[in-house]
Amino acid sequence: MSLKRKAVDLAADAAKKPKANGSITSFFTQPKPNPSTSSTSTNPSQPASSPTAPETKPTSFDKAAWLAKLTPEHRDLLQLEIETLHETWLAALHTELTTPDFLTLKRFLQSELAAGKKVFPPPEDIYSWSRHTPLPTVKAVILGQDPYHNLNQAHGLCFSVRAPTPAPPSLKNIYTAIKKDYPSFTPPPKNGGLLTPWADRGVLLLNTCLTVRAHEANSHSNKGWEKFTQKVIDTVAAKRTRGVVFLAWGSPAQKRCVKINGAKHLVLKSVHPSPLSAARGWFECGHFRKANEWLEGRYGGEGGIDWDLDVTNVKELKEVEGVKGVESVESVEEVKDVKDVKDVEDVKDVKDMKDVKDMKDMLDVKDGENVNDVESGKAEEVGV
Repeated sequence: MSLKRKAVDLAADAAKKPKANGSITSFFTQPKPNPSTSSTSTNPSQPASSPTAPETKPTSFDKAAWLAKLTPEHRDLLQLEIETLHETWLAALHTELTTPDFLTLKRFLQSELAAGKKVFPPPEDIYSWSRHTPLPTVKAVILGQDPYHNLNQAHGLCFSVRAPTPAPPSLKNIYTAIKKDYPSFTPPPKNGGLLTPWADRGVLLLNTCLTVRAHEANSHSNKGWEKFTQKVIDTVAAKRTRGVVFLAWGSPAQKRCVKINGAKHLVLKSVHPSPLSAARGWFECGHFRKANEWLEGRYGGEGGIDWDLDVTNVKELKEVEGVKGVESVESVEEVKDVKDVKDVEDVKDVKDMKDVKDMKDMLDVKDGENVNDVESGKAEEVGV
Protein backbone atom coordinates (compact mmCIF):
# COMPACT_ATOMS: atom_id res chain seq x y z
CA MET A 1 0.00 0.00 0.00
CA SER A 2 1.32 3.42 -0.95
CA LEU A 3 0.52 6.37 1.29
CA LYS A 4 1.28 9.97 0.47
CA ARG A 5 1.60 12.93 2.77
CA LYS A 6 2.35 16.63 2.60
CA ALA A 7 5.98 17.59 2.45
CA VAL A 8 5.26 20.51 4.74
CA ASP A 9 4.10 18.15 7.49
CA LEU A 10 7.28 16.13 7.67
CA ALA A 11 9.25 18.50 9.89
CA ALA A 12 6.35 19.16 12.24
CA ASP A 13 5.70 15.46 12.76
CA ALA A 14 9.03 14.95 14.49
CA ALA A 15 7.85 17.09 17.39
CA LYS A 16 4.48 15.39 17.66
CA LYS A 17 5.54 11.76 17.44
CA PRO A 18 6.91 9.92 20.45
CA LYS A 19 10.62 10.43 20.88
CA ALA A 20 12.88 8.18 18.87
CA ASN A 21 14.48 6.59 21.92
CA GLY A 22 11.14 5.57 23.35
CA SER A 23 9.97 1.98 23.11
CA ILE A 24 6.21 1.92 23.23
CA THR A 25 5.51 -1.60 22.15
CA SER A 26 4.25 -2.47 25.60
CA PHE A 27 3.87 -1.12 29.10
CA PHE A 28 6.31 -3.62 30.53
CA THR A 29 9.84 -2.54 29.64
CA GLN A 30 11.94 -0.01 31.48
CA PRO A 31 12.03 3.47 29.90
CA LYS A 32 15.20 4.52 28.19
CA PRO A 33 16.87 7.81 29.17
CA ASN A 34 15.01 10.79 27.75
CA PRO A 35 16.75 14.14 28.32
CA SER A 36 14.56 16.95 29.48
CA THR A 37 13.74 19.71 27.10
CA SER A 38 12.64 23.24 27.80
CA SER A 39 8.97 24.01 28.11
CA THR A 40 9.07 26.03 24.90
CA SER A 41 6.36 24.88 22.52
CA THR A 42 7.36 22.56 19.69
CA ASN A 43 4.24 23.54 17.79
CA PRO A 44 5.41 25.55 14.76
CA SER A 45 1.97 26.99 14.07
CA GLN A 46 1.66 28.58 17.52
CA PRO A 47 4.97 28.81 19.36
CA ALA A 48 4.96 29.76 23.01
CA SER A 49 6.80 32.98 22.21
CA SER A 50 4.09 34.16 19.82
CA PRO A 51 2.51 37.48 20.86
CA THR A 52 -0.91 35.92 20.28
CA ALA A 53 -0.32 32.99 22.63
CA PRO A 54 -2.00 33.52 26.01
CA GLU A 55 0.42 33.68 28.91
CA THR A 56 1.11 30.52 30.88
CA LYS A 57 1.95 30.42 34.56
CA PRO A 58 5.37 28.75 34.78
CA THR A 59 5.82 25.33 36.37
CA SER A 60 8.97 24.40 38.26
CA PHE A 61 9.92 20.83 37.36
CA ASP A 62 13.18 18.93 37.56
CA LYS A 63 12.49 15.89 35.44
CA ALA A 64 15.73 14.10 36.27
CA ALA A 65 15.14 14.49 40.00
CA TRP A 66 11.55 13.29 39.64
CA LEU A 67 12.63 10.22 37.66
CA ALA A 68 15.29 9.41 40.24
CA LYS A 69 12.63 9.23 42.96
CA LEU A 70 10.41 6.77 41.10
CA THR A 71 10.44 3.17 42.25
CA PRO A 72 11.20 0.52 39.59
CA GLU A 73 7.51 -0.46 39.56
CA HIS A 74 6.40 3.13 39.06
CA ARG A 75 8.93 3.65 36.25
CA ASP A 76 7.50 0.57 34.58
CA LEU A 77 3.91 1.70 35.04
CA LEU A 78 4.65 5.25 33.85
CA GLN A 79 6.83 4.35 30.87
CA LEU A 80 4.26 5.64 28.38
CA GLU A 81 3.82 8.97 30.17
CA ILE A 82 7.58 9.46 30.52
CA GLU A 83 8.19 8.80 26.85
CA THR A 84 5.16 10.29 25.08
CA LEU A 85 3.59 13.01 27.23
CA HIS A 86 4.84 16.40 26.01
CA GLU A 87 7.35 17.97 28.37
CA THR A 88 5.12 20.95 29.15
CA TRP A 89 2.30 18.66 30.19
CA LEU A 90 4.59 16.29 32.07
CA ALA A 91 5.85 19.23 34.10
CA ALA A 92 2.30 20.25 34.98
CA LEU A 93 0.88 16.77 35.59
CA HIS A 94 3.76 14.77 37.08
CA THR A 95 2.36 14.87 40.62
CA GLU A 96 -0.91 13.41 39.37
CA LEU A 97 0.90 10.53 37.70
CA THR A 98 2.14 9.13 41.01
CA THR A 99 -1.17 9.28 42.85
CA PRO A 100 -2.67 5.96 43.94
CA ASP A 101 -5.63 6.45 41.59
CA PHE A 102 -3.50 6.93 38.49
CA LEU A 103 -1.18 4.05 39.34
CA THR A 104 -4.24 1.84 39.81
CA LEU A 105 -5.42 2.94 36.36
CA LYS A 106 -2.07 1.97 34.86
CA ARG A 107 -2.21 -1.44 36.52
CA PHE A 108 -5.66 -1.92 35.03
CA LEU A 109 -4.34 -1.06 31.56
CA GLN A 110 -1.49 -3.50 32.03
CA SER A 111 -3.99 -6.21 32.95
CA GLU A 112 -6.01 -5.47 29.81
CA LEU A 113 -2.96 -5.93 27.61
CA ALA A 114 -1.81 -9.01 29.52
CA ALA A 115 -5.25 -10.56 28.96
CA GLY A 116 -4.92 -9.99 25.21
CA LYS A 117 -7.49 -7.21 25.03
CA LYS A 118 -7.17 -4.78 22.13
CA VAL A 119 -7.24 -1.19 23.32
CA PHE A 120 -7.79 1.99 21.30
CA PRO A 121 -6.10 4.28 20.54
CA PRO A 122 -2.68 2.66 20.01
CA PRO A 123 -0.41 3.36 23.01
CA GLU A 124 1.74 5.89 21.17
CA ASP A 125 -1.38 7.96 20.38
CA ILE A 126 -2.96 8.08 23.84
CA TYR A 127 -1.21 11.38 24.62
CA SER A 128 -1.02 12.77 21.08
CA TRP A 129 -3.19 15.68 22.25
CA SER A 130 -0.28 16.80 24.45
CA ARG A 131 2.21 16.81 21.58
CA HIS A 132 -0.05 18.56 19.09
CA THR A 133 -1.11 21.15 21.66
CA PRO A 134 1.60 21.83 24.26
CA LEU A 135 0.32 23.66 27.34
CA PRO A 136 1.74 27.11 26.41
CA THR A 137 -0.18 27.02 23.09
CA VAL A 138 -3.69 26.22 24.35
CA LYS A 139 -6.25 28.80 23.19
CA ALA A 140 -9.41 26.68 23.27
CA VAL A 141 -10.48 23.32 24.71
CA ILE A 142 -13.05 21.00 23.12
CA LEU A 143 -14.21 18.32 25.52
CA GLY A 144 -15.16 14.86 24.31
CA GLN A 145 -16.19 11.70 26.14
CA ASP A 146 -15.09 8.19 25.07
CA PRO A 147 -12.59 7.46 22.29
CA TYR A 148 -13.99 5.88 19.15
CA HIS A 149 -13.86 2.14 19.71
CA ASN A 150 -13.92 0.82 16.16
CA LEU A 151 -11.17 0.24 13.64
CA ASN A 152 -8.82 2.93 12.32
CA GLN A 153 -10.58 5.74 14.17
CA ALA A 154 -9.22 6.90 17.55
CA HIS A 155 -5.79 8.54 17.59
CA GLY A 156 -5.87 10.61 20.76
CA LEU A 157 -7.85 13.67 19.65
CA CYS A 158 -11.55 13.90 20.45
CA PHE A 159 -13.93 13.91 17.47
CA SER A 160 -11.01 13.28 15.09
CA VAL A 161 -10.60 10.14 12.97
CA ARG A 162 -7.72 8.92 10.86
CA ALA A 163 -7.76 8.98 7.10
CA PRO A 164 -9.25 7.31 5.17
CA THR A 165 -12.05 6.79 7.72
CA PRO A 166 -14.90 9.17 6.80
CA ALA A 167 -16.03 11.87 9.21
CA PRO A 168 -18.63 10.47 11.66
CA PRO A 169 -22.07 12.13 11.81
CA SER A 170 -21.28 14.24 14.89
CA LEU A 171 -18.24 15.68 13.17
CA LYS A 172 -20.27 16.36 10.05
CA ASN A 173 -22.69 18.31 12.23
CA ILE A 174 -19.72 20.26 13.61
CA TYR A 175 -18.73 21.11 10.04
CA THR A 176 -22.28 22.34 9.36
CA ALA A 177 -22.22 24.61 12.42
CA ILE A 178 -18.85 26.08 11.40
CA LYS A 179 -20.19 26.69 7.90
CA LYS A 180 -23.00 28.75 9.42
CA ASP A 181 -20.49 30.88 11.32
CA TYR A 182 -17.97 31.01 8.48
CA PRO A 183 -19.52 30.39 5.03
CA SER A 184 -16.04 30.06 3.52
CA PHE A 185 -15.24 27.04 5.73
CA THR A 186 -13.96 23.99 3.86
CA PRO A 187 -13.85 20.54 5.50
CA PRO A 188 -11.04 18.06 4.87
CA PRO A 189 -10.94 16.47 1.42
CA LYS A 190 -12.42 13.08 0.66
CA ASN A 191 -15.07 13.34 3.40
CA GLY A 192 -12.25 13.24 5.96
CA GLY A 193 -12.33 13.76 9.68
CA LEU A 194 -8.72 14.45 10.71
CA LEU A 195 -8.59 17.45 13.07
CA THR A 196 -4.85 17.72 13.66
CA PRO A 197 -4.80 21.22 12.06
CA TRP A 198 -7.02 22.47 14.88
CA ALA A 199 -4.80 20.87 17.50
CA ASP A 200 -1.74 22.43 15.89
CA ARG A 201 -3.43 25.84 16.07
CA GLY A 202 -4.04 25.66 19.82
CA VAL A 203 -7.30 23.73 20.15
CA LEU A 204 -6.91 21.06 22.86
CA LEU A 205 -9.05 18.11 21.74
CA LEU A 206 -9.48 16.18 24.98
CA ASN A 207 -11.58 13.11 25.70
CA THR A 208 -12.80 12.32 29.21
CA CYS A 209 -11.47 8.76 28.96
CA LEU A 210 -8.27 8.35 26.98
CA THR A 211 -8.61 4.63 26.21
CA VAL A 212 -11.33 2.11 25.42
CA ARG A 213 -11.48 -1.62 24.80
CA ALA A 214 -12.09 -2.43 21.14
CA HIS A 215 -15.79 -2.49 20.25
CA GLU A 216 -16.90 -1.96 23.87
CA ALA A 217 -18.08 1.58 24.50
CA ASN A 218 -17.27 3.06 27.91
CA SER A 219 -15.31 -0.06 28.85
CA HIS A 220 -12.57 2.05 30.47
CA SER A 221 -14.87 4.52 32.20
CA ASN A 222 -14.65 4.86 35.99
CA LYS A 223 -11.16 3.36 35.98
CA GLY A 224 -9.33 6.61 36.70
CA TRP A 225 -9.13 8.54 33.45
CA GLU A 226 -11.87 10.94 34.53
CA LYS A 227 -9.81 12.22 37.46
CA PHE A 228 -6.72 12.59 35.30
CA THR A 229 -8.41 14.49 32.48
CA GLN A 230 -10.17 16.71 35.01
CA LYS A 231 -6.69 17.58 36.22
CA VAL A 232 -5.80 18.50 32.63
CA ILE A 233 -8.82 20.83 32.46
CA ASP A 234 -8.01 22.36 35.84
CA THR A 235 -4.39 22.84 34.76
CA VAL A 236 -5.44 24.79 31.69
CA ALA A 237 -7.77 26.93 33.80
CA ALA A 238 -5.03 27.62 36.37
CA LYS A 239 -1.99 28.00 34.10
CA ARG A 240 -3.39 29.89 31.10
CA THR A 241 -3.59 33.10 33.02
CA ARG A 242 -4.95 35.36 30.28
CA GLY A 243 -7.88 33.04 29.58
CA VAL A 244 -8.97 30.41 27.07
CA VAL A 245 -12.28 29.25 25.59
CA PHE A 246 -13.86 25.99 26.79
CA LEU A 247 -16.39 24.47 24.38
CA ALA A 248 -18.67 22.21 26.44
CA TRP A 249 -21.11 20.25 24.30
CA GLY A 250 -23.59 18.12 26.19
CA SER A 251 -24.21 17.81 29.92
CA PRO A 252 -21.20 15.57 30.69
CA ALA A 253 -18.80 18.13 29.26
CA GLN A 254 -20.60 20.99 30.98
CA LYS A 255 -20.32 19.27 34.38
CA ARG A 256 -16.56 19.21 33.92
CA CYS A 257 -16.47 22.99 33.57
CA VAL A 258 -18.47 24.00 36.64
CA LYS A 259 -15.43 25.21 38.57
CA ILE A 260 -13.92 27.27 35.76
CA ASN A 261 -13.60 30.97 36.57
CA GLY A 262 -15.97 32.72 34.19
CA ALA A 263 -14.29 36.06 34.81
CA LYS A 264 -11.01 34.73 33.41
CA HIS A 265 -12.17 32.20 30.84
CA LEU A 266 -15.10 31.78 28.45
CA VAL A 267 -17.26 28.63 28.71
CA LEU A 268 -19.55 28.06 25.74
CA LYS A 269 -22.33 25.52 26.33
CA SER A 270 -24.58 23.71 23.87
CA VAL A 271 -26.26 20.40 23.26
CA HIS A 272 -23.98 17.72 21.82
CA PRO A 273 -23.55 17.69 18.01
CA SER A 274 -24.64 14.04 17.86
CA PRO A 275 -27.61 13.48 15.52
CA LEU A 276 -29.48 12.37 18.63
CA SER A 277 -29.44 15.91 20.04
CA ALA A 278 -28.21 18.33 17.37
CA ALA A 279 -31.73 19.39 16.36
CA ARG A 280 -32.20 20.90 19.82
CA GLY A 281 -30.03 23.94 19.11
CA TRP A 282 -26.61 22.73 18.01
CA PHE A 283 -26.69 24.27 14.54
CA GLU A 284 -27.60 27.68 15.94
CA CYS A 285 -25.05 27.75 18.78
CA GLY A 286 -22.54 29.96 16.93
CA HIS A 287 -19.68 28.72 19.11
CA PHE A 288 -16.92 29.01 16.55
CA ARG A 289 -17.51 32.66 15.82
CA LYS A 290 -18.17 33.44 19.50
CA ALA A 291 -14.89 31.79 20.47
CA ASN A 292 -12.96 33.88 17.96
CA GLU A 293 -14.69 37.11 18.94
CA TRP A 294 -13.71 36.53 22.56
CA LEU A 295 -10.13 35.53 21.73
CA GLU A 296 -9.66 38.47 19.39
CA GLY A 297 -11.06 40.79 22.04
CA ARG A 298 -8.44 39.50 24.47
CA TYR A 299 -5.44 39.05 22.20
CA GLY A 300 -6.06 41.18 19.14
CA GLY A 301 -7.03 40.36 15.58
CA GLU A 302 -4.57 37.50 15.26
CA GLY A 303 -5.73 35.82 18.45
CA GLY A 304 -8.59 33.87 16.87
CA ILE A 305 -8.53 30.30 15.57
CA ASP A 306 -8.51 29.37 11.92
CA TRP A 307 -11.23 26.69 11.83
CA ASP A 308 -10.73 25.88 8.17
CA LEU A 309 -9.64 22.32 7.33
CA ASP A 310 -8.97 22.72 3.60
CA VAL A 311 -5.65 21.10 2.79
CA THR A 312 -5.80 21.16 -0.99
CA ASN A 313 -3.76 24.32 -1.44
CA VAL A 314 -0.47 23.06 -0.02
CA LYS A 315 2.64 21.65 -1.66
CA GLU A 316 2.41 18.44 -3.63
CA LEU A 317 2.28 15.36 -1.43
CA LYS A 318 5.47 13.33 -1.31
CA GLU A 319 5.90 9.62 -1.12
CA VAL A 320 6.59 8.35 2.42
CA GLU A 321 9.08 5.53 2.28
CA GLY A 322 8.58 2.55 4.53
CA VAL A 323 5.08 3.43 5.72
CA LYS A 324 3.10 0.27 6.37
CA GLY A 325 0.18 1.59 8.35
CA VAL A 326 -1.95 4.66 8.76
CA GLU A 327 -0.94 4.77 12.43
CA SER A 328 2.57 5.71 11.30
CA VAL A 329 1.48 8.90 9.54
CA GLU A 330 -0.52 10.75 12.16
CA SER A 331 -0.70 14.04 10.28
CA VAL A 332 -1.79 12.68 6.91
CA GLU A 333 -4.80 14.72 5.85
CA GLU A 334 -5.21 13.34 2.37
CA VAL A 335 -4.55 9.80 1.24
CA LYS A 336 -4.93 8.97 -2.43
CA ASP A 337 -6.07 5.68 -3.87
CA VAL A 338 -6.00 3.70 -0.65
CA LYS A 339 -7.68 0.50 -1.75
CA ASP A 340 -5.64 -2.24 -0.12
CA VAL A 341 -5.89 -2.03 3.66
CA LYS A 342 -4.12 -5.26 4.55
CA ASP A 343 -1.22 -3.43 6.20
CA VAL A 344 -3.33 -0.91 8.08
CA GLU A 345 -3.33 -1.63 11.82
CA ASP A 346 -6.80 -2.31 13.26
CA VAL A 347 -8.23 -3.05 9.82
CA LYS A 348 -6.18 -6.05 8.76
CA ASP A 349 -8.11 -8.46 10.96
CA VAL A 350 -11.54 -7.53 9.65
CA LYS A 351 -12.65 -10.50 7.59
CA ASP A 352 -15.41 -8.80 5.64
CA MET A 353 -13.64 -5.53 4.81
CA LYS A 354 -12.18 -5.72 1.31
CA ASP A 355 -11.99 -2.04 0.47
CA VAL A 356 -11.83 1.12 2.59
CA LYS A 357 -14.29 2.67 0.15
CA ASP A 358 -16.92 0.27 1.44
CA MET A 359 -16.71 1.74 4.95
CA LYS A 360 -19.99 3.37 5.96
CA ASP A 361 -20.51 6.39 8.13
CA MET A 362 -21.06 5.34 11.70
CA LEU A 363 -23.12 7.10 14.35
CA ASP A 364 -21.56 7.91 17.68
CA VAL A 365 -23.84 7.15 20.61
CA LYS A 366 -23.75 9.26 23.75
CA ASP A 367 -24.64 8.59 27.35
CA GLY A 368 -25.45 4.93 26.86
CA GLU A 369 -28.17 5.56 24.28
CA ASN A 370 -28.88 2.70 21.92
CA VAL A 371 -29.30 3.38 18.24
CA ASN A 372 -30.18 0.64 15.77
CA ASP A 373 -30.30 0.65 12.00
CA VAL A 374 -28.07 3.70 11.92
CA GLU A 375 -27.14 5.02 8.48
CA SER A 376 -29.22 2.41 6.65
CA GLY A 377 -28.28 -0.23 9.18
CA LYS A 378 -24.72 -0.57 7.91
CA ALA A 379 -22.71 0.18 11.02
CA GLU A 380 -22.67 1.61 14.53
CA GLU A 381 -20.05 3.76 16.15
CA VAL A 382 -19.66 4.90 19.71
CA GLY A 383 -17.27 7.70 20.60
CA VAL A 384 -16.57 11.38 20.18
